[in-house]
Amino acid sequence: MPQSFAAMYAHLVWSTKNRTPSMRPAWASRLHEYIGGIVAGRGGVLLVAGGMPDHIHLLVSLGREWSLADLLRDVKAGSSKSVHDEFPEDAGFSWQNGYAAFSVSASNLDAVKRYIREQRKHHETMSFQGELRKLLRKHGLTWDERYVWD
Repeated sequence: MPQSFAAMYAHLVWSTKNRTPSMRPAWASRLHEYIGGIVAGRGGVLLVAGGMPDHIHLLVSLGREWSLADLLRDVKAGSSKSVHDEFPEDAGFSWQNGYAAFSVSASNLDAVKRYIREQRKHHETMSFQGELRKLLRKHGLTWDERYVWD
């Protein structure tokens, strides 16, 4: 086939360092826009971003030539630097080291978008830790509690 096509979608989730509620509503939407620029620079599209003060969710359409680890490294480092540069009073803001990434089928994009947009409602009854455990179980992943939360 002389032409290449790709339709790959990922739901990405990670926390602020030590799950500190340090993502401020005053700049969260600007942070999401900045992240969208990083994703676009790697040939992808940020479809939706959301979360809570202690964690973030992204739904991205990945470019044809991508490395998930490289994308996450660039998004986390670049967005953290952006917060430090634009909001020096939040110089303590940082992301945790790890992340969770889940594949999403094209037929499930609307449901995942809705899930990400409804984070505030969702977290009225569930913590980030509970949510992540539920997502890991749903996707058939196993984990060791000793290493997930540090």
